Amino acid sequence: MSDMIDKNGKLNKLSCLRERLTAAPVLAIRLSGNCMTFASSTSRPFGETIAVPAPAAQANILWFIPTHGDGCYLATTEGARDVSLPYLTQIAQAADNLGYYGVLLPTGRSCEDSWIVASALAPLTRRLRYLVAIRPGLMTPTVAARMSATLDRISGGRLLINVVTGGDPVELKGEGVFLDHAERYAVTDEFLTIWRRLLQGENLTWQGQHLAVEDGRVLYPPVQKPYPPLYFGGSSPAGIEVAAEHVDHYLTWGEPPAQVGEKLQVAAAAAARKGRRLKFGIRLHVIVRETNEEAWAAADRLISRVDDATIALAQKTYARMDSEGQRRMSALHGGRRDQLEVAPNLWAGVGLVRGGAGTALVGDPETVAARMKEYMALGIESFILSGYPHLEEAYRFAELVFPLLPLANTTGRGQREIRNEGPFGEMIANDVPPAERARAQS
Repeated sequence: MSDMIDKNGKLNKLSCLRERLTAAPVLAIRLSGNCMTFASSTSRPFGETIAVPAPAAQANILWFIPTHGDGCYLATTEGARDVSLPYLTQIAQAADNLGYYGVLLPTGRSCEDSWIVASALAPLTRRLRYLVAIRPGLMTPTVAARMSATLDRISGGRLLINVVTGGDPVELKGEGVFLDHAERYAVTDEFLTIWRRLLQGENLTWQGQHLAVEDGRVLYPPVQKPYPPLYFGGSSPAGIEVAAEHVDHYLTWGEPPAQVGEKLQVAAAAAARKGRRLKFGIRLHVIVRETNEEAWAAADRLISRVDDATIALAQKTYARMDSEGQRRMSALHGGRRDQLEVAPNLWAGVGLVRGGAGTALVGDPETVAARMKEYMALGIESFILSGYPHLEEAYRFAELVFPLLPLANTTGRGQREIRNEGPFGEMIANDVPPAERARAQS
């Protein structure tokens, strides 16, 4: 799939992943919702039945609230910004006014608490949705359900739920969680079973291997029915099974398109076996400039203060993690500066020193939009994006790339209740509107 479009955004003659997957003989094709399920007599990599997500016709774009720090460069205090409520408010209000569908708030000990920050920002915005983490193992499902219902109510139905199981055993032990990888996903499965049933109005008594509830209730229901949408990313088989059983949106970090396509195929098939359908999203950074040359120069500047000792320290931290997603991210660059373009216009420089999402789409607006459409062809319909610094890059991306994408009606400025007829641009000589001048010249 990464061979479909070259650096200039041009299609070439190589087949995409979807064509390779569907080229083999099949006995039947069943179209169902957002998936195409193939029942085949031939050998398939994931069993007798595979499910290929249908291409996404439109995209929702989310931005990011950097509660763990922001600045012009990575891994340095030079050009760093104070993560204050006023600054985070600027980013949230910019995302709201620009028409982003929502914002992701990160979670973990390196961040300000996402629930408190979202509660502070929600009243200061009008349409923006907040993707906030629930943490199985760190909170009880009943308390999490009550928190979810309350924030959904006070925000007017603008809560999205990010299910985070956790992938760093050292950090988790600091939080009082001593479960191994398999046990964490078992807890997540039980947690979501309880959480979903409570928010659907059940008076619940339930006993599992790890969790139990006796006469659990949520007295104040959420606005969204049956509950705020569940987002979840997990690349291991255990994570994919949890996604297939419980969640609405399955997320992946920004791997090369071929790898993303294969992963979505596995997740869609797992959901299909349970009679469910998933939607799909991707988490990426973006570095967009008016030319490709400017964009790649900006990427180089972003890591210009990162030295080899800092990279080695970060790689040592990643190595202790048992997250399959983090392993896949780290494998893209191997801690080396000379192998950072891991697919056309997909740059792994961020991942040298940043855990989690470590890749960025780099290029001019047309190229970045083409790459995003490449992911949409695999079934991706939600893009959770970020860029450094987050305030300026929120504007840059929306202004340069939004017009080039087929956006869902929940993303973009067209959703404003009241619109000026702008953007105007500054008046020429305090007298002539730029649009009038442009019409006169046309």
